[in-house]
Amino acid sequence: MQILIIEDEARAANQLQKLLSQCGFEHRLLDIIDTVEDSVDWFLKNEAPDLVFMDIQLADGLSFEIFQNVSVQCPIIFTTAFDQYAIKAFKVNSVDYLLKPIQQDLLSNALDKFSSQQQQAIDVQVVQRMLAELQAPNHRKGILVKEGSGFIQIPISELLYAYSEDSITFGISNSKRFIIEETIDELMNSLNPSEFFRINRGQIVAKKAIQKIDKYFNHRLKLSVQAEREDEFIVSRPKTTEFKNWLNQ
Repeated sequence: MQILIIEDEARAANQLQKLLSQCGFEHRLLDIIDTVEDSVDWFLKNEAPDLVFMDIQLADGLSFEIFQNVSVQCPIIFTTAFDQYAIKAFKVNSVDYLLKPIQQDLLSNALDKFSSQQQQAIDVQVVQRMLAELQAPNHRKGILVKEGSGFIQIPISELLYAYSEDSITFGISNSKRFIIEETIDELMNSLNPSEFFRINRGQIVAKKAIQKIDKYFNHRLKLSVQAEREDEFIVSRPKTTEFKNWLNQ
């Protein structure tokens, strides 16, 4: 039995392997992948495994985004630390879902279910509707940032882009660079997805900041943006189609 683990927490991936052994589940691990982008790349280059354990929230987005970019023709057991995603997992015809921390008896039940049922094809339209629901939180109006010994509020309307560097999130406006005391994930979850797009694992760009779009190698896109600094702005390959659709909205 060949399996693939898609999980962005090394400890969780190691614990899952340990539990699989304890369940007596004979398998060969093909790979452990921690991002949507690398998962899409893996499925494009390899034959489908017999079973995939897939975390729902990955380092660069929701794993449901994988199905928008590549056909996944194998059974999936979703894992998640967030109960709000658990029921959603069934809408993409998964074998089962497991809430973290994973319990051995529930893992055994999921494996029994996997052995006894026939996998259905992933419904991409359902995935797209789910992503629209999951990516529509209440949107903030400003960002509180440090300045000197105090704080100031930067209006979201002034944010041109944000990026993560050495585990620090920076925001850029026309007049300054500032530190945002949130992860890039937390920031993106609070922004309006019609106005901001996470182009890759570490960069978020405002639609109003985009000045030019060029084709880039490996089917990616390169952006020129307002107040651009030294970093390049590359739209990752799994996100190019979604990015183009976002621009057309």
